[in-house]
Amino acid sequence: MAEPGQAEISMEELALNSEPSEQHRSLPAQPRQDDNWGETTTAVTGTSEHSLSQEDIVRISKDLDDSVGLDCKRYLNVALSVILGLVVFLTPLAFLILPHLLWPDRLRACGTACEGLFISVAFKLLILLLAVWALFFRPPRAGLPRIFVFRALLATLVLLFVLSYWLFYGVRILDSQDEDYQGIVQYAVSLVDALLFIHYLAIVLLELRQLQPFFSLCVTRSTDGATQHYNLGQLSIQRAAVVILENYYKDFPVHNPALLTASKSRAAKHLAGLKVYNVDGPGENNAAAGIAQSQSRAMIAAAARRRDSSHNELYYEEAEHERRVRKRRARLVVAVEEAFTHIRRMQEEEQKKAPGDVMDPREAAQAIFPSMARALQKYLRTTRQQHLHSMESIQQHLAFSITNNMTPKAFLESYLTTGPTLQYGKDRWLARQWTLISEASVTSGLKDGTVFLLKCIDFSLVVTTKKIPYIQLAEEFIDPKSHKFMLRLQSETSV
Repeated sequence: MAEPGQAEISMEELALNSEPSEQHRSLPAQPRQDDNWGETTTAVTGTSEHSLSQEDIVRISKDLDDSVGLDCKRYLNVALSVILGLVVFLTPLAFLILPHLLWPDRLRACGTACEGLFISVAFKLLILLLAVWALFFRPPRAGLPRIFVFRALLATLVLLFVLSYWLFYGVRILDSQDEDYQGIVQYAVSLVDALLFIHYLAIVLLELRQLQPFFSLCVTRSTDGATQHYNLGQLSIQRAAVVILENYYKDFPVHNPALLTASKSRAAKHLAGLKVYNVDGPGENNAAAGIAQSQSRAMIAAAARRRDSSHNELYYEEAEHERRVRKRRARLVVAVEEAFTHIRRMQEEEQKKAPGDVMDPREAAQAIFPSMARALQKYLRTTRQQHLHSMESIQQHLAFSITNNMTPKAFLESYLTTGPTLQYGKDRWLARQWTLISEASVTSGLKDGTVFLLKCIDFSLVVTTKKIPYIQLAEEFIDPKSHKFMLRLQSETSV
């Protein structure tokens, strides 16, 4: 009778119609694809079957709930920013319009200087509008767990500043119904000038302050040890995490859990080789049990001595794997070169045909794909990349290469070399939502020795912070005359 886990695997086999492997079972739950497309590929059509497990459904529902919460938070921030911006821009206009609406008969005539101030207010408001749009209304790069401290302080400063101006305007102008309209216009101009200075302060705090690097951050992936270093300025922990994640998707090679299964299977095999038997059984006396225990220890020690030669096994396994990779790579290169040679021959023949009979690049890719599919599939299986490339994505890349007249080497570069995470589709990233783990507050600035983690479902990024040392340069003057020398030649030579 089969075990429950074996029954579940057999049901997956029926659903996927593909051969199971330990690599596939060790991968995170994700929409699966037919792993035998190299043998079942045809020139025109292809069939793929997908199945969803309970873990996939739970993950999708969790992602939807999290995305709804993040969208609400994002839209709330945008709404508050728009409301504050409207209040700021409408306040100077209200200062100029209210006197004409409440006491128009008592206002003094606006002279030439006053009308010139109208032009000044209009252009300053236009400049302020463009500057605020360029600095604050950019598409958000990420959702932060806490508020952005400097932005919140600037918003509070602007709100208090506008309320102070409204309070002074209400007490000194509205209550007394001031007749000096030129003074009212100058008051509105002073408000706009102060808002421009606050925007300059925002540029310094939000953009210029972080440009000079102060810290060197070492980012290490927990599973395979891939490491990168980044120099950052004075940033908070959460903003530094955003910068690291933006660089992660372009600098780090894609995370491939299948490459980690070899060491795990090797360790499991060695542990399975240790077998200890209780020959006497539980009913014997203590002396017999002690003898059996000493014999068991001796067996374990002998097995451990035999396991000392496991490094030889590892050496030969890696050598055999490298030999297989080189062999499959050579076959793949030859197959792709022959396919591209066939494409060039077809293009030369199609130039002689009528314009209506020319083959589309997509059709050409489907026509030559079966000739290289088997070699490509074997190479991807050997290098454990079969889950990163589907048949549809390979055909699209092949059609793209044909359209842009790329060489076989350019086409194969995506498969022979592991690229960055952004090179693959979003369903292959395996990391969309991250969790920031830090002992210090995420709104506090970076310091020497700060350590925090960026954790996703399958792995985590360990970040350690080191302060860039202060560099002292000394100058040493070299006298230009010290480089001069005199060459004396003797006229008499020995014969």
